[in-house]
Amino acid sequence: MAVVLDDHLVTLTCDNCGDTVAGPRTHSAAEVVWPLVSEHGWSGSPLADGPHRCAHCTQLGPAAAGVPGGILGIEHLGAVTVVTVAGDVDVDTGETLGMALGHAADMGGHVLVDLGGTDLVDSTALGLLVRAHRAAADRGAQLCVASTSPLIRQVLRVTRLDEVFPVADIRADALARLQRHPAAADAAE
Repeated sequence: MAVVLDDHLVTLTCDNCGDTVAGPRTHSAAEVVWPLVSEHGWSGSPLADGPHRCAHCTQLGPAAAGVPGGILGIEHLGAVTVVTVAGDVDVDTGETLGMALGHAADMGGHVLVDLGGTDLVDSTALGLLVRAHRAAADRGAQLCVASTSPLIRQVLRVTRLDEVFPVADIRADALARLQRHPAAADAAE
């Protein structure tokens, strides 16, 4: 993904098709990306150097894996915000997940954290998931995690977090569960 900065504008280029979008430049790269991505229906990392996809390519589904410890996408599907994570989430990469979960909280509604492209989480990631769960519960919503990784599922079981928030095997199951939840129906009306 290319990010072009000049004195007054920032331009993002879609990693998939090369489409571009431009917006006013602010002081921080992280501040620039969220409004630009959100306002134009794009998905991607909260950071300027992360992957980004235009609105059209976002509708094609999640991006291919391969970004260590990064956010592959943030999608808004009705009353559910899906945060798709790739690579290990640990103390070195947790800030990116924290920013993405903060954006999901700002959007309101339910949150689905798709860890399908992730094989390892540490206490940093677990703490972020617990905080995101509490934030969702405070607004009458639910957080759900999707993971096929035996290690992640074991960590969630041993820490008993699978009793705190729902854990699904695959993204589609987690999304269906959240879309059936009463708050999702209320938020979509």
